[in-house]
Amino acid sequence: MTAFDLYIGNKNYSSWSFRPWIALRQKDIPFNEHLVPFDFENGNPDFADFSPTMKVPVLKHGDLTVWDSLAILEYLADVHPEKGLWPSDLRERAWARAISAEMHSGFFALRSACPMNMRRPVEELIVGDDVKKDVARIVRIWTECLEASGGPFLFGDFTIADAMFAPVVSRFLTYRLSASPAAARYCEAVKSTPAWQAWEADALKETWIVAAEEI
Repeated sequence: MTAFDLYIGNKNYSSWSFRPWIALRQKDIPFNEHLVPFDFENGNPDFADFSPTMKVPVLKHGDLTVWDSLAILEYLADVHPEKGLWPSDLRERAWARAISAEMHSGFFALRSACPMNMRRPVEELIVGDDVKKDVARIVRIWTECLEASGGPFLFGDFTIADAMFAPVVSRFLTYRLSASPAAARYCEAVKSTPAWQAWEADALKETWIVAAEEI
């Protein structure tokens, strides 16, 4: 089979790149990583070489190009059904898709106020009511999923849903956004995966600074 080539941005900041990357690593799907940093104000002009949208991530598989994190994850699930990227149960799969889509298209207040920044010292950030509303909704999603599945991940085993929420786990930890015990247990489960630890180790070594992402 033709190898996957995944184009990503800075590991310290690129939450969208993190999603397919952590899924590929956690599910032991071989791929070639191509990191192109966005240390320019509006990304990087070199993105034009591989990205039709001038954004990351981008997956190339032979002559196919797939952009957008969730579309990449869906494609990987289709190519590797044996990896369990979605829950096997029909109802759980629908639930996982719903919360993944909600993450993909929502929570703008949280994204804006609390950008992913793994190098930032852990410190509580005072946030507005709009961010608190996002945080409360995420905690509810996590709590309901974990109560139904028994954990440690949202649907028992690691799935696309966990990959979609992985950057939010980083935000919750960095900015100390919630005191929920259920959220704390889930964050620890995701943070403890070998894939998370490998990404974080690389992120902490990066020297690029993007001022707009430094809160």
